[in-house]
Amino acid sequence: MMRVLIVFESMFGLTAALAEAVAAGLRGRGAEVSLLRAGAPGDHDLAGCDLLVLAAPTHALTLSRPASRADAVERGADEAAATTGIREWMAALDVAVTADHRPVVAVFDTRARIARHWPGSAARATTRVMRGKGFDVRERASFYVEDVTGPLLPGELERAHGWGRQLATDLRGSPVDRGAGA
Repeated sequence: MMRVLIVFESMFGLTAALAEAVAAGLRGRGAEVSLLRAGAPGDHDLAGCDLLVLAAPTHALTLSRPASRADAVERGADEAAATTGIREWMAALDVAVTADHRPVVAVFDTRARIARHWPGSAARATTRVMRGKGFDVRERASFYVEDVTGPLLPGELERAHGWGRQLATDLRGSPVDRGAGA
């Protein structure tokens, strides 16, 4: 059975809702999934993890920073969500600890509809950092919101669920699926 850890950052609950949908898609294909907010206890425990999914909102065409999260709080985001983002999560990742076992990585972000064709995104930045740390990032996706505070565009939860199912299918039988052939 494929074991998956999804670590997410979410200011207005949109990325969290998409992470839940991705998790449901993975579970629908038999994966065991743990879902943790960045900064939660155990969020760096990659032991036994076959697939790591990182999810973050796009702030100013990249990953959030403390200042952009503070701005989100001023717009009504939960203050507790502003403490740790995926940027800080990756900075705290001890690559030496994961040297003997690095899970395959997939990343996704949320982006405002207006930025659909703009070049920068949190997923692109996350991919660059994780590859720089020696991880195999195999999949990257963006999901869209109407505006910074939402809502999700119609069909995005279903698309995220399908992406989760597709991740499980694409990675089944690859080295990431320890249960293959068992």
